[in-house]
Amino acid sequence: MDTKHFRRSPNLRQSGISLIEAMIVVVVTAIIATTAAPSLDAFIDGRRLDAAAHALAADVQFVRSESVARNRPLRLSVHASGAASCWVVHTGTAAQCSCADSGPAVCTGGAAEIKTVVLGAADRVVVQANVASILFDPLHGTSTPTGTLRLIDRRGRAVHHIVNVMGRLRSCTPTGAVPGWPAC
Repeated sequence: MDTKHFRRSPNLRQSGISLIEAMIVVVVTAIIATTAAPSLDAFIDGRRLDAAAHALAADVQFVRSESVARNRPLRLSVHASGAASCWVVHTGTAAQCSCADSGPAVCTGGAAEIKTVVLGAADRVVVQANVASILFDPLHGTSTPTGTLRLIDRRGRAVHHIVNVMGRLRSCTPTGAVPGWPAC
């Protein structure tokens, strides 16, 4: 076998990247990642707020229609504790059901929990209301009292759900802060 076929030609250049070139790419990538991280975090918070707002809007419609379907008054109650906030769809009076920090609601005195949604610290969204509970009448689908249910993320952006006396819902965001929701 002839060995001259295996020798390297002095005119061939080695291809690839140097260590310095690789370090430059790593540094540029790190700079881009650190500038994009805050906007990505804000985007995730916005998606969480949007998801919670859609869930609460659906549950307001659910409790209204479920009250008519069951032919009995049902409530949507809002609770907040130090670690979490929640809403509960239940029978009975407003004081008969309350939320635990996680898991289903605790109901007493013959009241029954139908659905509970807990927003913990990891969700970075809280629910607040200007009323403790809204009662939905099965005969007409009306609600008493009227109220505003607010979902607020940790950045202060909010979505408001306003429940009128007819049990209908109007949703908006103060100052147009949340995309996809009309301004209040």
